[in-house]
Amino acid sequence: MIDLAEEGADAEMLAEAREEACALEQQIHQFELQVLLNGKYDAYNAILTIHAGAGGTEAQDWAEMLLRMYLRWAEHRGFKVEELDRLAGDEAGIKSVTIAVRGPYAYGFLRPEMGVHRLVRISPFDASGRRHTSFAAVEVMPEIEEDVDDIQIRPEDLRIDTYRASGAGGQHVNKTESAVRITHLPTGIVVSCQQERSQMQNRAVAMMMLRSKLVELKLEEQNKEMAQIRGPQMEIAWGSQIRSYVFQPYTLVKDHRSGVEVGNAQAVMDGELDPFIYGYLEKRAAGELSRP
Repeated sequence: MIDLAEEGADAEMLAEAREEACALEQQIHQFELQVLLNGKYDAYNAILTIHAGAGGTEAQDWAEMLLRMYLRWAEHRGFKVEELDRLAGDEAGIKSVTIAVRGPYAYGFLRPEMGVHRLVRISPFDASGRRHTSFAAVEVMPEIEEDVDDIQIRPEDLRIDTYRASGAGGQHVNKTESAVRITHLPTGIVVSCQQERSQMQNRAVAMMMLRSKLVELKLEEQNKEMAQIRGPQMEIAWGSQIRSYVFQPYTLVKDHRSGVEVGNAQAVMDGELDPFIYGYLEKRAAGELSRP
């Protein structure tokens, strides 16, 4: 098309060729990402949980900002999102929230987001206008709806408690013990769900969340084994800072694992996460990350 357009001085055909080239570039980019997503559960849907760090209202507001960022990212990709559990903040924001993100390779795309996210900004909750640093932890698991070969849950290993749901949901939800909390006794893992209308529905969702946590725990154990084989430089440090979002005195978002930097912090908060996801996956595939 480019040759024909140049031969005939056809500006319209040249513009069409540019559009075709851009579309092909996007397709190649998506294909490269999917080639990099070759983990056992990468093609699964994802369960993403955000926990506010220490710092009260400031950290809880940061957790809600991260939730909005991931919702916008999912919206851009055409993924569906369902909120599974939420614990509201004392004055603003959220203490914790769990969402299911459903779409092709959702877990593979979101797994690079697992870790501690750090925010530096002038706090809107500080009358003196001082700069604050806040932290929030992001946990990502594959959505496992049924038992898989290497994860079996025995009824005797579970303690199931019911309680009244809080927040929105109507008179019936708030007056009956529809919320469910499940404790997996061998591991100490606790999951809860209060978003559905019935106890049975909440129990089914909580069981799905438990399976997902057990699968992620198994993957983490496998990574630790590989880390010991490779040596101390590959040690996994879950809970360490993976990315910084600086709003003051300049704007910059930097991923500390891949080295990817984006100056437009607002675009990142609006869901433009692909540079970080792609950068992480490329580094991981090349074996250049200090931890998986």
